[in-house]
Amino acid sequence: MPDAIFADPRLAGLYDTFDGDRDDLDAYQRIVAELGARTIVDVGCGTGCLALRLAADGCTVTGVDPAAASLDIARGKPGADRVTWLPALPDQRFDLAVMTGNVAQVFLTDREWQDTLTGLYDVLVPGGHLVFETRRPEYRVWDEWARDTGPVVRAVPGVGEVRRQRRLTDVRLPLVSFRYTYTFPSGQVLESDSTLRFRDRNELRGTVTGAGFEIVDVRQAPDRPARERVFLCRRPA
Repeated sequence: MPDAIFADPRLAGLYDTFDGDRDDLDAYQRIVAELGARTIVDVGCGTGCLALRLAADGCTVTGVDPAAASLDIARGKPGADRVTWLPALPDQRFDLAVMTGNVAQVFLTDREWQDTLTGLYDVLVPGGHLVFETRRPEYRVWDEWARDTGPVVRAVPGVGEVRRQRRLTDVRLPLVSFRYTYTFPSGQVLESDSTLRFRDRNELRGTVTGAGFEIVDVRQAPDRPARERVFLCRRPA
């Protein structure tokens, strides 16, 4: 079940405004060019920011997300007709699968994560690549979240000024939970609870290779070099 921020239409419409300028996606466009990928599946595509960029670059893109409200937002954006939007992985093959942001960390159990990796292996052509990012647990970003309790206010088109407050709710490593509370101009208050799993580098290596992938490279995330890693993995030819 997707978090409310992605699944509730009242909150999904706020996501892009609060997420801001997605400079982190520039790196994925460069990776796509580096790999020469032409057919791409964006897993956990959300409101479609990366999928639309890649489609505009001339790639054939499928955006996959179980949150119907987020897909509705994506379908309403300029250029959305160039992308195929689906709630689950299709039975076809791709050159590249990507998981940006926190997508790789929403799979909380070993079974969920392994099933996800196996499913992505199966939809890639031999020699195809999987690219995903993940937060480094040694950075302990949850300590930063606990200190950063101030509200964020954004002017949301068609809605007005919305106030967002984040609160750390539980730390039971490797799981970390937090809550976003949104206050609308009308006074309406909505909450979205999230939990992420923080896997260390050795665990990730073991699970990725266990699913049959080769690890080509592990890079620093360009927008958060000390906080996140980007894994480049390959299905053997």
